[in-house]
Amino acid sequence: MVNPQLEQLTNLVKQAALNEVKPRFQKTNPQKKSDGTIITQADLGCQQWLTDALRQQWPAIPLLGEEMTPAQHHQLLSNSEAGLWVLDPLDGTANFAAGFPHFSVSLALVQSGQVTQGVVYDPVRDECFSAEQGEGAWLNGSRLELIPSQSTLEECIAVVDFKRLSPALATALAVKPPFRSQRSLGSVALDWCWLAAARGQIYHHGGQSLWDYAAGRLIFAEAGGVFSAPEVSLSLEKQPAVAAVSDQLHHAWRGWLERMDKSADSPTGHPA
Repeated sequence: MVNPQLEQLTNLVKQAALNEVKPRFQKTNPQKKSDGTIITQADLGCQQWLTDALRQQWPAIPLLGEEMTPAQHHQLLSNSEAGLWVLDPLDGTANFAAGFPHFSVSLALVQSGQVTQGVVYDPVRDECFSAEQGEGAWLNGSRLELIPSQSTLEECIAVVDFKRLSPALATALAVKPPFRSQRSLGSVALDWCWLAAARGQIYHHGGQSLWDYAAGRLIFAEAGGVFSAPEVSLSLEKQPAVAAVSDQLHHAWRGWLERMDKSADSPTGHPA
């Protein structure tokens, strides 16, 4: 049975997306932030809506949203004893601004350095993924549970974001991939959730922020997925991720990536 608080969070995230994000899809005027990334009124509207709604229900727990300033991020991270909401109000803003229908709202509750609850909502498909630490993961109320298989790397669909990979690794993945096919869809939160739903089998991303991965990675882990990444760290440093839907695939995938790294480091260009 889903925790009543998690169910309440699910309803709030869905309402925020339906009020502030979906009505603006294909009607947006994107702007550029100082770092060159895109922001829209949907990002700002959704963040403000959830900030207000969560404050009404849990006034003691502050919210850290992606669209806050770095100074606000640092202040919140240094004063998180009561817990912290971590929000990406629109994960996949570039997709949203381009009219590509793949984006989400992601909300996590972090307590004592651990993500204890997470919700990721895709308003285009009306798919709501959720999880509670130690209690499992769900998609629209149905339990998500990855079933171990005997699949090999060669049979896998890989979710790989090339943007932050080294040139040598990106070239190896493009020229001689160890998997059947590759996807990169532009929403880290949905990457983790789609893996939790077995829509891909292996994953690699070169660097994702706390608000990108906090909720989605909990959902993936609670569904039975395996990943190599530092534990949730209340910092603004981007974290890489290597993941798979089973121990067997994770071992094979991580081993292949490590061999490629050694090959790139070798003076001759061959495996060390």
